Amino acid sequence: MKEYKEDSISLIGAIGLGTGVMISAGIFALIGQITELSGSLFPFVFIIGSIVTAISSYSYIKFSQHYPSAGGIGKYLVKSYGKGVIASSAALMMILSMVINQSLVARTFGTYTMQLFNGPTNSWIIPILGVSLLVFSLIVNLSGNFFIQTFTSIMSFVKILGLLIFSFGGLYVSKFIFDLSGTSNAAPDPSIMHYIAALALSILAFKGFTTITNNGSEIKKPKVNVGRAIMISIVISLIVYLVISFAVSGNLSVSEIIAHKDYALAEAAKPAFGNLGLWFTVILAIIATITAIIASVFAVSRLIAMLADMQMIPHKNINDKIRTQQQTLFYTVGLAIILTILFDLTRIASLGAILYLTMDIVIHFGLVSKLKNEIDSKKTIIWTAIVLDIIILGAFIYLKITTDWLVVLVSILIIIGLLTMQKIFFYQQNKSKNDNNHKRNHE
Repeated sequence: MKEYKEDSISLIGAIGLGTGVMISAGIFALIGQITELSGSLFPFVFIIGSIVTAISSYSYIKFSQHYPSAGGIGKYLVKSYGKGVIASSAALMMILSMVINQSLVARTFGTYTMQLFNGPTNSWIIPILGVSLLVFSLIVNLSGNFFIQTFTSIMSFVKILGLLIFSFGGLYVSKFIFDLSGTSNAAPDPSIMHYIAALALSILAFKGFTTITNNGSEIKKPKVNVGRAIMISIVISLIVYLVISFAVSGNLSVSEIIAHKDYALAEAAKPAFGNLGLWFTVILAIIATITAIIASVFAVSRLIAMLADMQMIPHKNINDKIRTQQQTLFYTVGLAIILTILFDLTRIASLGAILYLTMDIVIHFGLVSKLKNEIDSKKTIIWTAIVLDIIILGAFIYLKITTDWLVVLVSILIIIGLLTMQKIFFYQQNKSKNDNNHKRNHE
């Protein structure tokens, strides 16, 4: 793989990377989990989630206009908090949330693929299939920027077109009736807290826009095109999510969506297209997950490489002939493989949502507080994003404490572990510098 190459990613390529990550597990796996929390109103959760994401993206767009970087979020955090524990720990939270999303996508790939063979959703083959996809993404990412953006752009177009065909087929069968209240057979009655918590997962479905910021300096005219690519990607994803949501709700009851939450689209395709629809949907899921993994690994490896080059995380070159970017690709895929093997879809999504929202708050606060004199921005929008994040994160954590406290405990331990690791790392780094300076002074 070559080093960072400016102007190597076009606007279309950037949109392909963004939608490639967004329209993947976000619709194939999360639609069932969001329905589980919000019931028959799940399509509208995507609408509100997109609005919250658009507000949140304001900070990232402002950062990208001033500091376009191949490390994106890592650079933004350093500019806000300096080279230290807070910036590096928040960047690592972002990395982990993206790697967690990769494992979510990989698991989704395995789950949908198994539907072709009527296999059980708890089969040990599912993580094996997920691992195979991750290894494939590693090989593709070693091929360079041009192939990656071309591949993801073409596949994203095919995926979106296929999903729209599925959606309109489903809507046709349901006679374009959107009576969501009629889909709630034996479904739980959600509270306000459930609706707010569902937003955390819907935001996770849109967070793929950060893939664009993490490749900022490689995008043509980044100060203009990063923002454009982010907003276009969010709009395209929302349209696809909505059309699919109405198609699914027109063919399955809420209780049926929840019962088949890990592969709801495959189940919803049967009334419209029969067994052919099952194959069609699974093939789309495979295409979607492949493009998502490739685009995400592409972005994460660059963020890790930037942090390593800035000496902000523990890192050591294994071989002088292996570039930092190549080495971080193996880190990224290796960690995703471990998570794919250890966790199920629901817990993977929950971990990703908690870590991402925590990091998002840190990003916004850095812009509105630390860089208020350096970057001209609308403070009201940023504070709105912070308040929304806190409310949504709080509701999600509260709900998880009552239903799956282990996810919250693991999230807390991860955050504490990252802070502790980085505190020790910078202490040793500073100690080493002081020792070297002391030796020079005595020579």
